[in-house]
Amino acid sequence: MRLTKWVSGLALALAANLASAEDIPVGEKPTGWVERALFTTAIENREPGDVVVRVEGTPHDVYFFTELRQLSGHTVTHRWEYGGEVVAEVPFEVGGPRWRVFSKKQLLADQAGKWSVVVVDESGWVLHAEMFEYVPSPN
Repeated sequence: MRLTKWVSGLALALAANLASAEDIPVGEKPTGWVERALFTTAIENREPGDVVVRVEGTPHDVYFFTELRQLSGHTVTHRWEYGGEVVAEVPFEVGGPRWRVFSKKQLLADQAGKWSVVVVDESGWVLHAEMFEYVPSPN
């Protein structure tokens, strides 16, 4: 009984903090999708060289690779986030039914922690999200 009340209270608190209907982006649900998305330390021949979820060292370049399907004619954006803030947005014009794109971020020693990239279309629909952790080398 006590757990049920706690869960009900939590659900009500979460519902109260949700955005109102007018805050939700308006747009049609996309017909395309993200086939592959991953972080890598190298791109070779338009393909990722490796897959990373934890990056160590200073400084370090990290790429976010995305293979898109059936989004021809749309704009897709890689939204890089760190510490709860958007630090970069990289838009791409999709030119075909299978389209591979990547963006790059150089990580600095004072940017340790969890990073994410959210893939969104031009109407604000989130198509995919991935996360990695950056651990700089000790000085």
